This record gives sequence, C-alpha cells and structure tokens, in this order.
Amino acid sequence: MKIILFLALIVSSYGYAQSGHDHASESSPKDNQHSDMHGHGSGHHGMGNKDGMMMHGGHHQLDSATLKHFFEPLPASIIDEKKNAALITLGKKLYLDPRLSINDTISCNSCHQLNNFGVDSQPTSPGHDGTRGGRNSPTTFNAALHIAQFWDGRAKDVEEQALGPILNPIEMGMPSKEAVVNKLKRIDEYKVLFADAFKDEKDPIQYKNIGKAIGAFERTLLTPSRFDDYLRGDEKALNDTEKRGLTKFVHMGCANCHNGVAIGGNSFKKIGLVESYETKDLGRYEVTSLEIDKKVFKVPSLRNITQTGPYFHDGSVATLEQAIEEMAEHQLGREVGPGFINDVKAFLGALTSKSR
Repeated sequence: MKIILFLALIVSSYGYAQSGHDHASESSPKDNQHSDMHGHGSGHHGMGNKDGMMMHGGHHQLDSATLKHFFEPLPASIIDEKKNAALITLGKKLYLDPRLSINDTISCNSCHQLNNFGVDSQPTSPGHDGTRGGRNSPTTFNAALHIAQFWDGRAKDVEEQALGPILNPIEMGMPSKEAVVNKLKRIDEYKVLFADAFKDEKDPIQYKNIGKAIGAFERTLLTPSRFDDYLRGDEKALNDTEKRGLTKFVHMGCANCHNGVAIGGNSFKKIGLVESYETKDLGRYEVTSLEIDKKVFKVPSLRNITQTGPYFHDGSVATLEQAIEEMAEHQLGREVGPGFINDVKAFLGALTSKSR
C-alpha cells in the first residue's frame, strides 16, 4: 500500500509541475532586473487557495472575495433619469448639435459617436477645419464614473469636460463663451429646452448650463456587460476561455491599474512604468508642472475596449492584441505569448455592452 501511495504522489506532483510549467511559459520577465516587478505587485501571481484561488472544472478561477477586491458591477443608474428628464433631453440635443462649433460642422458626437461605442475609431480626431488634435478621443461611455476627464485629468467631471472642446481652437473653435450663448439664444428650440431644464433660472441659456446638460446626458451612458452579470453571481455569464483570461489578467498584475467599477479610469499612471515608452506627450505634467507627472496619463477604462480602438493616448496602437502585448512589456516588464494574449482578449470581450 505504501508503494502505491508513493507512486500516486509522484504522478500527481508531475502533473502539477507540468501544469505550472505550461502556465509560466505564457509570460516571462524581460530580464532578471524586472523579474520581481510583475506588475505593481507580483504577489498576485501563482496564488494558492488561501490567497483567493480555487479549482473549477480543471481550471483556476478567482473566488468571489478576489473579484470583489478588484472589481464591482455597474450600478443601475448614476442619475435620476425621471427627475432630470428635461435636463437629459437638452443634453442629448446639445451633444448631437454641430451648431456648437464655429462653422456648424463638429458636434460632440463627431468624435464620440453614440452608434460606435462613444468613439470615432481614428487615432486622433479632426476638428472644425480638419486639423487633428494630438490625443486619441476616448469614449464617453461610462466616462462619468472616472476620477477625472481627459487623458491628463484636467477636468474634474463630465460637466466640466463637455465645455472644453467647444472653445478649443482645434476642435469646435468657438471664440468665446458669449459667442456660444448668443448663438443658442437665436435658436427658438433652445429657448424652450433650456427654460424647461432650468425652471428656476430667469436667464437659463448660460454657458455653464450647457456643461450641466451635456454632463447629465453622459451620465446615462452606462453599458452593462456580461461581466457585470458574472460579478453578481451568474457563473454562466462567462465561458471557460473568458474566465481563464480573467484569472490571467489578475495574476499578471493588470487589475492593479484596471480595476473598480469602470475597470480603469480611477487612477493616473506613467506610461512606460517599467520599460520606457517613447512619446513626446508629457501627459499630466502639462496640468500640474510636477516632474513626477511627466508621461503620466489617466488609466483608461476597459469597458467596451474591444470596440474602441485604436489604443493608447496617441492612438498609435491599431489592435487590441498589440495593446495587450505592449502594456505587459512597458507597464509590467513582461513578455507574453499568444496564449495569454488570446485569453485576456477573450475576457476583455466580456466587458462589451450587452445592448449595443
């Protein structure tokens, strides 16, 4: 009997070692210097049961405590849509209206298209005269959940952000707040819509109210996904490949930055944290003038990420596969193979809106 048990132990150990080898071969440190910089905390790699892992169907699967540590599902709403119906109606009208631009050609929707997951699918976007901006236009979907707005976080919320492009000389090109207000006051429909949305104001067509209205509308742009169903306990919401990708996503350290309700959007990080990333854009430094903020950008949300390329602040990365590979290299100092990339991409697909 002892001999049989001994042989069984050897076979079991060999099988476990082979399984571990297969998993480890999907990624490797760039060199010894970075071998202990597996993210912003390599302790997530290879966790045992007591650290939040369980065996399920022959595959590693994160338990509910680990999921809750990193993620939370979208709320049903972040604005009372019934109470603010008039404000939201006005906001959507303004969002879609090219008359907010100097030559009536560019609206918010031009760069943040509602029928295209809130983006225009271009590296950078053309303004009223065709001149392109220096940064990729991020999606407006779920943006109200972010810590701040724009890649450099220079606007505190969607209400403030909505006002920036209107006066930007490259984007919508209006010369002043007064010019915008005077233009809207000449449109009869807006006289009614603003009066309805701001009933307590004698002179409701004010520049600040444009931001309030557009921001209210953007707060309705939440996109529940299958991953939200999974976070709420529906085990069947993700398939085995997506679950495997989720586990790899967490173990690699991706979730140390891409976490929370928006799966990102809640912190600022330097691009090229481990391996240098070449860019002339100084990022948040242009807002704060702090040396530590050079090449620091807001971590993007990964919701709908399979639909919102091209990627990075400059729109220089065409495919999601390349984005995954480059993030592993530049932020984590890791080289990842096709197995990791394909599984993580599958998981990211589960973050796509169910209704679009």
